[in-house]
Amino acid sequence: MGKISLVSAKYIVHVHIQIDGVVDKPDVIGAIFGQTEGLLGNDLELRELQRSGRIGRIEVNTETKTGKTSGMIVLPSSLDKAETAIVAASLETIQRIGPCNSKVKVERIEDVRISKRNFVVERAKELLKELISNVLPDSQEITEEVTSNVRMMELVEYGVERLPSGPNIEDNTDIIIVEGRADVLNLLKNGIKNVIGMNGTNIPESIVGLTRRKTVTLFVDGDRGGDLIIKASLELLEIDYITKAPDGKEVEELTKKEIHKSLRGKIAVEQVKLDTNGSEKPQQENQYREDQRRDMQQRNDFRRPQRPMSQEQFQRRQQPAVQQAAKSDIPLKQKQAFKKMLDDLIGTRGAYILDQNLEVLGKVPTMELTVTLKNLKNAFAVVFDGIITKELAMVAEKTNVKYLIAMDSRVKDSETKISCIVNSELAA
Repeated sequence: MGKISLVSAKYIVHVHIQIDGVVDKPDVIGAIFGQTEGLLGNDLELRELQRSGRIGRIEVNTETKTGKTSGMIVLPSSLDKAETAIVAASLETIQRIGPCNSKVKVERIEDVRISKRNFVVERAKELLKELISNVLPDSQEITEEVTSNVRMMELVEYGVERLPSGPNIEDNTDIIIVEGRADVLNLLKNGIKNVIGMNGTNIPESIVGLTRRKTVTLFVDGDRGGDLIIKASLELLEIDYITKAPDGKEVEELTKKEIHKSLRGKIAVEQVKLDTNGSEKPQQENQYREDQRRDMQQRNDFRRPQRPMSQEQFQRRQQPAVQQAAKSDIPLKQKQAFKKMLDDLIGTRGAYILDQNLEVLGKVPTMELTVTLKNLKNAFAVVFDGIITKELAMVAEKTNVKYLIAMDSRVKDSETKISCIVNSELAA
């Protein structure tokens, strides 16, 4: 009598076997049918179940290592839950396979319908995602896309420097100056046409001429690069108003709502200058008080009887002088390389990690610099757009970094063994 193929398996029994010896797959199959024969009665006889198609083809996968065989038995079943569990439990009664002792353990009974249901759910999610991404946009989206593309096509070039600008620069009495081409395109896309870009941090002559006869609003990114452009523009250009993108954002990535909000919040240049001077005055007063206090301390020290200085105190007092000498001993070639890299990083909030040959090992965001240094052992110097903090100096000291080069530093020379170099020292 021939076997009837399994119409649809509802459960799959996964059984692990461990045999103390070397056997073949036919030995395992023979043990399954031979040692379970007559155990469960005629209705659950494995041979009869397989002939009727309620038990599928039994698969055996074995592997032999160091004289022992292990593997898996896979038994598909279309019986109900209880009958499948009984058949699975009967397999654990097998004690010998071939001439060897064996241990048989049912690992799990898999419900095929649950697996299929999970597949259906995941596949349905993928299909729905494709449908949403490929669905036709509504009329409003089509109109906005066409309008924005037409506005971006209105980009023209202005002056001998061929600066990117909108079409209405000469016709408008009010203009907006931004940093680059991408900023101009974003403002054009959102309906602002009286805009022109400087194409970098250097201020072109065409911009200088425009500011003398227009009401000018300077619109910069919300980062340190934007602050530097404001500082340079206040010295060279006749600016009327200044506004910035939200902190950490660039003009080119702003939405229409953010652009209009920033432009509505512009500040008169006189207010900016007043705020700048007001912030410098307290610093000057604090510096004057600090100098006075230091002079008084020196006079008191001169009058006070001197005690012998310990070796530790001598080394601590000598450390700033040693570090200052180390800074002055930086080779000119290294100094120029540090300066060039720092200039490249201005406004990027990024960091270069260098080896002893001043080759760039990697570039990382400044926010991730401390974590990155903890995992490095061969860093020689770090150049980054930011401020050197005590935490960063401590981490760099532990990883044997020799130089930290940044825009500014909050670490005194006496607080670390590392040479902390700021931008002003490189320019000297």
